[in-house]
Amino acid sequence: MGPHRAYRLWRGAGLQLPRRRPPRRVAAARPRPLPAARPNQVRAYDFVHDACASGQKLKCLTVIDEFTRECLAIDVTGSIRSARVIEVLSRLLSEHGAPACLRSDNGPEFVNHAILSWLTDAKIDTALIDPGKPWQDGADESFNGKFRDECLSMEWFRNRTEARVLIEIWRRRYNEVRPHSSLSYRTPAEFRRHHESTQKGAILRVTSGPKFPGQVTATISLPARMWAANARRTSIAWSVPRASMTSTRTCTCGMCSSASPSIPSTASTSCCRGTSPQS
Repeated sequence: MGPHRAYRLWRGAGLQLPRRRPPRRVAAARPRPLPAARPNQVRAYDFVHDACASGQKLKCLTVIDEFTRECLAIDVTGSIRSARVIEVLSRLLSEHGAPACLRSDNGPEFVNHAILSWLTDAKIDTALIDPGKPWQDGADESFNGKFRDECLSMEWFRNRTEARVLIEIWRRRYNEVRPHSSLSYRTPAEFRRHHESTQKGAILRVTSGPKFPGQVTATISLPARMWAANARRTSIAWSVPRASMTSTRTCTCGMCSSASPSIPSTASTSCCRGTSPQS
């Protein structure tokens, strides 16, 4: 049937073409999803559901760093309310510091009054995606897909306790062993260390508490540009008592020389036991 005959039949039946809709245009004033430009700037969190072999339901809260793709936590339980979400976020706040903003969907656990009040008190902005547009949270959705394909679909959980153990093992393997194609085939932990090592200036962190009074234990990370041979992160750890940072002299009191042979030179008029030595 030709187009002219189709036109005559269309006119004879009184048919009408649907009104052509104009193309949808994106408003320029609408805020766009904030991309991450450095570690610990934008975190994303979401829920992944599964079940054990015994029929127990699993609800997993996943929290990732969008820049390094590092999974910071996977909280596994049967039911997660806003109080549990705040507990997990508070723990990450104490371990990794506060991010600039948190990205999530518009689920009831993420937009209730308790979570929004906690974020306001912690001075953390929210970056909620538009309803029905999960691609705006692409980093977390990609992680959730890998989490389901490589862990939940491959493991057989008999109960929630076993699920927590196996999921934590997988999380550490994801951060420290599994390479990521978008990170130049580095692991998320390796990419974070490489990024920190290439930043301007050295980064000094206390790695552990003092083992005895006056001890200093720290780690200094030097920028990779200081090393012409490689660009990997170089760490120097030392443990030096404060007293050994100054010149020392030997105590001659005769009572404590065997227990403490050297003391700081600043205590020139006192014995290591706190009393003046007898001449």
